[in-house]
Amino acid sequence: MEEVYQNYRNAVFQSGDAAAVGVVLSNMTVAFDHWLLDVEDPFVFEPYHKALREPFDYYMFGQNYIRPLIDFRNSYVGNLSLFYEIEEKLKQGHNVVLISNHQTEADPIIISLLLEKTNPHIAENMIFVAGDRVITDPLCKPFSMGRNLLCVYSKKHMYDIPELAEMKRKANTRSLKEMALLLRGGSKIVWIAASGGRDRPDPFTEEWYPALFDSSSVDNMRRLIEHSGTPGHVYPLALLCYDIMPPPRQVEKEIGEKRIITFHGAGLSIAPQISFPEIAAACEESEAKDAYSQALYKSVSEQYNVLKSAIHGKQGLEASTAGVSLSQPWN
Repeated sequence: MEEVYQNYRNAVFQSGDAAAVGVVLSNMTVAFDHWLLDVEDPFVFEPYHKALREPFDYYMFGQNYIRPLIDFRNSYVGNLSLFYEIEEKLKQGHNVVLISNHQTEADPIIISLLLEKTNPHIAENMIFVAGDRVITDPLCKPFSMGRNLLCVYSKKHMYDIPELAEMKRKANTRSLKEMALLLRGGSKIVWIAASGGRDRPDPFTEEWYPALFDSSSVDNMRRLIEHSGTPGHVYPLALLCYDIMPPPRQVEKEIGEKRIITFHGAGLSIAPQISFPEIAAACEESEAKDAYSQALYKSVSEQYNVLKSAIHGKQGLEASTAGVSLSQPWN
């Protein structure tokens, strides 16, 4: 906790905000309170967890804690009009799945912060498919309590403790049933990290890029959407925010990773939905699953490169390539 405090303080001070001292003291006091409360009375997440908004608003706690870490002057949203399109589909009772890369523990909050002014309904109602680490790590739990989560055990950690593997598989089956029930009700927007974990830098070039997607995960989501009995749409979503809270260089088994925190710009971009039948029609039936996953990954990678040019390359709003129109709706 001391390390998190020091790193958080330094990051907020980087922003140059005149109120930085008060922001740090206020946010860290609330964080410490809820970390310690959970030690005394640990919260247990159900397979489907709905954000806790009262008597304490955990959603706003997360928003207020991460907001001072984002350099909004150097942050972008790509293809904002598509988020308005998604809102209309949700109003019509349709379901939407966002197939995304994943970079930090704070991704759900960063996504909500980048959309809170233009698309608050999406920001507050998005359901995140979450790995077990964010619902078991004591420093993550209060932030996770403020998000709508479908809790699953990641394939990457399925056999960390071999004797728990069967329990984890059964828990994942329960979560899939919960997701199927939710989608049958319609008007749901679900975010999933299709790689099954966070992006890591290339060990040789140190360049960050989206981790390859797991075609089985993509196909599971596609089939859940198709079998829900409700119209559904799959959109590729790119996220660039690793500078704010980068993961460890290697996947770790133990809970309690080192939290490096900095003040930095972030980016979010969405591309038009990709239709499985259209992809499947252009290839053999046996290849359709992989071809669909690859098409989504290609779109996410292209958008990611545009965000990278804007945020790291200082090209700003002129970086409108690969069908990505960048904007800063908070300005």
